[in-house]
Amino acid sequence: MSTLTDTFTLSNGIKIPKVGFGTWQVPEGQTTYNAVTNALNEGYRHIDTALAYGNEESAGKAIRDSKIDRKNIFVTSK
Repeated sequence: MSTLTDTFTLSNGIKIPKVGFGTWQVPEGQTTYNAVTNALNEGYRHIDTALAYGNEESAGKAIRDSKIDRKNIFVTSK
């Protein structure tokens, strides 16, 4: 079982967290903002979103407001 701190090493040597917080079907707005904020507070450093989910704006705002150095957060988007 993976923990929030377990990583995969990419071919360029960068480590990416094995476990990401998914935002599929999370409504845009305060719901996504709160979900991503809580995930970051609990230790997630990999946020998965997509243009098709319609919640990238709120996810991005939560990431910016977190004050966690952006280089320490992976965002995957499709």
